Amino acid sequence: MIAIVDYGVGNLFSLSSSLRALGLEAEVTGDPERLRAAGRIILPGVGAFGDARAKLDAAGLAPVLREEAERKPLLGICLGMQLLFDRSFEYGEHPGLGLVPGQVVDLRGALRDKTLKVPHMGWNSLQVRRDDPLFRYFSDGEYVYYVHSFYARDCGESTLGTSRYGDVDVTGVVRNGNVWGTQFHPEKSGDAGLRLLRAFAEL
Repeated sequence: MIAIVDYGVGNLFSLSSSLRALGLEAEVTGDPERLRAAGRIILPGVGAFGDARAKLDAAGLAPVLREEAERKPLLGICLGMQLLFDRSFEYGEHPGLGLVPGQVVDLRGALRDKTLKVPHMGWNSLQVRRDDPLFRYFSDGEYVYYVHSFYARDCGESTLGTSRYGDVDVTGVVRNGNVWGTQFHPEKSGDAGLRLLRAFAEL
C-alpha cells in the first residue's frame, strides 16, 4: 500500500486518482500508524513552505517521516520535495526535514532574464542526469508539468534530473537513499508522469 500524507496541504484527490488508475492501492492518511504500515509513502504539497512545515509539526508527522525514510521509499512532490531539504528561504528561513542535503531558494533571484514569468508554470522537458530505477519507464527529454516559484539548490550530488528555465537548471528530481523528490507534478504530467509513479511503486 502507498500512503499519501494528509497534513492539510496538497492536491490529494488527483494524486490518489492517478495511483488508482495504475491499479495501485493508495490511502490518504495523516495517521502515523498507517504511515508506518505502508510499503511506500508520498509527501505531496502546494502552498508556502513555512505553513506546510508548521502543519507537519502540528500533526506530529515530521519525526515519523524521518524514521520511515530510513526503511522504505518516500517520494516528495512539488512542495513535498522542497520539505525534504535542509532549509528554505521562502519568506524567511525555515527548517526542512533534512532528508536531502541542500536548500530551497527563490527562482526570481536566480533568473537573469527578469521578463520570464515566475511562478515557472507549464510543461518543460526533463534532462536525466543520472540513471535511477525511478526512470525505469521514462526517457530523457520527456515533458513534465511544473508549478513553482522556488527551487532546490546546492544539491548536485542528489540531483537525478533537471529542466532548463531561462538560464537556470531547475532541480527536477532528487534522490538520497530511500528518499526521492520531484519538483514537478507527476500526477499532472500525463503518461510520462504516470510511468514515474509506476516505477516508484516498484522500488
